[in-house]
This record gives sequence, structure tokens and C-alpha cells, in this order.
Amino acid sequence: MTRALNVFRLIAACLLISLFSAPLTAQATVKVKDIVDIEGVRGNDLVGYGLVIGLDGTGDSIRNSPYTEEALSNLLERLGVNIQGSNFKPNNVAAVIVTSSLPPFARAGSRIDINVSSIGDAKSLAGGTLIMTPLNAADGEVYAVGQGNVLVSGFKAEGEGASITEGVPTSGTIPNGARVEREISFDFGTMSRIRLALRAPDFTTAERVERVINEKFGSAIATLLDAGTVELSLKSLTQSPARLISRIENYELTPAQKARVVIDQRSGTIVLGNNVKVSSVAIAQGNLSITISETPVPSQPNPFSRGETIVLPRTTIDVRDGEPGNIAIIEQNVSLTDLVGGLNALGVSPREMIDILKTMKTAGALHAELVLQ
Repeated sequence: MTRALNVFRLIAACLLISLFSAPLTAQATVKVKDIVDIEGVRGNDLVGYGLVIGLDGTGDSIRNSPYTEEALSNLLERLGVNIQGSNFKPNNVAAVIVTSSLPPFARAGSRIDINVSSIGDAKSLAGGTLIMTPLNAADGEVYAVGQGNVLVSGFKAEGEGASITEGVPTSGTIPNGARVEREISFDFGTMSRIRLALRAPDFTTAERVERVINEKFGSAIATLLDAGTVELSLKSLTQSPARLISRIENYELTPAQKARVVIDQRSGTIVLGNNVKVSSVAIAQGNLSITISETPVPSQPNPFSRGETIVLPRTTIDVRDGEPGNIAIIEQNVSLTDLVGGLNALGVSPREMIDILKTMKTAGALHAELVLQ
């Protein structure tokens, strides 16, 4: 017991030494375009229904996906092929939903990437080709047309007694697989006011964006509206809005960071921000294990009797309380480096560290936002 106390006194001393000797971490500077979005400059989602052909027997089964047969029949009829009355049951065709995003300022003739996903019982889209598919926006108008060979990262192999699947073979992509046919009108050059929307709203960061813009231009053209919006007034400027934004988006500043701890409980991943602080607290990690085992015992009747064999339950519960739980004292205002170093010195696993951080937050000793995923 005396040896354990000496060890933890040494750990506490190391924490204090590292607290006063660790150099301050310089915060990174970022460009304005990496933390803000420009109001009105956004993409538009597109969706369409199409067919993927040329599959090696891995397409939809017509019995379970009758819409595939109907769509293929309509396609062949538009191409001048009459298949009415024939026994038409292909297994190399799959019905798919095609999705994409029309980027801002996209012009007619430019190409965009598309994603293809099966909606039937197709086993794989590998080796297939998407037939010309119109892509509609929310207003019902066609803005692009997609076609091309589907690239699939996953695969599926099966035999009579076993099968294996790697990745997702029923979805894929077509790089530059759609051509823009219609433009979305947006006259950016006539705007007299432009709003910059922060992707992570924060009053301090928004104020810094306002200050750096006004300092660079030498006049108060930027106004802080709220934690997520900075408005630019262009009435007194002779430059075009596009040229103005090209200058502003390359200005550098240091964004404010919130003290935050993000925990992914499924994978055991812990991400701690550099501003996380801990008040004085004592941490103990127990070592209690409970084992429950069932060993049922059959009971036979006496010879020549008319009794029945019964099974008697036998339950054994073993409680083991190992070595006394380790206790570590964390001093006031310990930084992130000191906290992680101290917990690692205790031999705490990531799973156990998650429980410790949640308990510290409940006790009011962890001064940070705790985000559980």
C-alpha cells in the first residue's frame, strides 16, 4: 500500500511539473473561405430513376422487381423494338436511383459526378452501364442527364455452402457521369449586400472575421449581425462582388475554439480539444469482477420406479475484488496533455477513459462540452 501511494505521488508531481513546463500550443490560422459559406452560393440536389445493364447475371429478378421489366420494355419501345407478347425475363438489368448535386455556377455542358444505388434485389452492379437517365431537381425540371460505366468498390462471391461480401456491391459511382443541360439563374454580380454564414456559429470567430475584413479594406464594410452571420455592404465599392469575395476569402485569421470532448462509444474513440480544463479531482478505477456459471445436474429415478428424469439447476456466483482500486489526484487547471498523460500512466484503456470522462463531467470537474455519439 505504501508503494502504491509513492507511485501516485510521483505521478501527481510529474503532472505539476508538466503543467508549468509545457510550452503553449500555437493555434493555427485558417482562411476565411474555410470557415464561412456565402449566402445564395450553394448546390442543388438532383435525383433520377434509371437502368443499369450489362450485369453478369446479378441483376434484378423480374418476379420480385416487376418495375424493372416495365422500365426496360418502355426503353426498348422508344428505341423501336417491340417485345410485346414475348417471354422477356432478363437477369442482367437492375433498376437504380441516381443522385447528384448541381454545384453553384454550373454551366450547360459541364460534367458532374453521380452516385448509383440499386432499389431492387440485384446482387451487384459491377461491370454494369447506366443508360441515359434524366436528373430532376425539386422543381421537377431536368437539369442534367447521366450515363456511363458504374464503378463499384465492393464485391460478392458465393457458392453452394458459403458466401462472402466485401463493401457494398449494390452501389457505385460514375465520375463525370452526367452532363449539365440547364443552368440555374443567379445574378451574383448585381448584389449590393452579401452575407457570410459561419459553418460553426461563434460570436468570437464572427467578430474576428468582421475585424480582419475591415482592417484589410480600411473601411467598415463588414458588420457583425449575430454569432453566425457577417454582412458585407458593397454600395460604396467599385469592385465587382466576385472580385471582392475572391480577396476576402483568402484573408487569414485564428478562429475561436470551444472546449469540447467528443466520444464515439461504438468504436471507443476519444477526441479532446486543446482548451479542455479539469478542476481538482480524485479518480479511482475499480477492479470488481462477477462470474455467473450454470451447471445443471440431472436427477435419475430409482431403479424399477415409474419416476421421470429431471434436471436440477445449479448456479455458482463468484465475486472477485482484486487489488484495491488505483486513486490518482489531478490538480487544479490541468491541461489536455497532462490529463491524458496521467490517465495513460494509470494504465487506463480507452473504454475506461470514456467512463472516467463522463463521471468527471457529472461531478463538475470537466470544463468542456461533452459530445456523445
